[in-house]
Amino acid sequence: MSITYLFKFIENGTELRIETAAAEEIKVERIPVDPAPWTKLEYCQCTNCPLDRTQIERCPAALDIQPIVEDFRKLPGFTKVEVSVITSNREYHKTTGLEEGLRSLMGLVMANSACPILKNLKPMAFTHLPFASQEEFIVRSVGTYLLRQYYNMKDHEEADWNLDGLVSLNRELQLVNQAVWQRVHSACEGDSNLKALLSFFTLSSSVSYSLESQLKKLKGRFLDETDPLKEFETLTGSKP
Repeated sequence: MSITYLFKFIENGTELRIETAAAEEIKVERIPVDPAPWTKLEYCQCTNCPLDRTQIERCPAALDIQPIVEDFRKLPGFTKVEVSVITSNREYHKTTGLEEGLRSLMGLVMANSACPILKNLKPMAFTHLPFASQEEFIVRSVGTYLLRQYYNMKDHEEADWNLDGLVSLNRELQLVNQAVWQRVHSACEGDSNLKALLSFFTLSSSVSYSLESQLKKLKGRFLDETDPLKEFETLTGSKP
């Protein structure tokens, strides 16, 4: 089944429904009939893009997000919306700014794209979590990456338990995000799409520039570092 994003605009009650593919499903095609000029591969092509513009005319990620950009191009990011995300297993609902809803949607669409770099995010799309916080993004990114290393180990391949590859991947993703932002900038009259991409960029940069400090902040959530004897003394005023 596909994943449905339903945007209900609080100000006037209008709705906009967008369907996209879950990671394990056949891709839901929303490829535009008339691709925009900014979808050409040579237009603000990523500096780390491995695709050959003499063989491929259009950027795969740009083609995928063009319908979304066109749907929301005139709307400011602070527009209040009720966003419902409907998957085959559960539903999510949140009243928020348009920017946050679009960040989740565009992140899912780009992770499912045929871009050789973005496709590394496909396992994240498999466990898609709308409206994820930065902490949740870190946990899911690291957890997904480590699971991949476990499979590598079982297949007798080199496993990266130090997360060096995860940091490198997110540096690559930042270059992609910057180029996609430049593409979308030429198509937008409002700022919702741009803010969505910027917030997605911020999540990626938190992995590439400050992963260690982010993980230190989360350590207490995963390890019980309390001393049970001292805790007993504090609670009872006496030694056990």
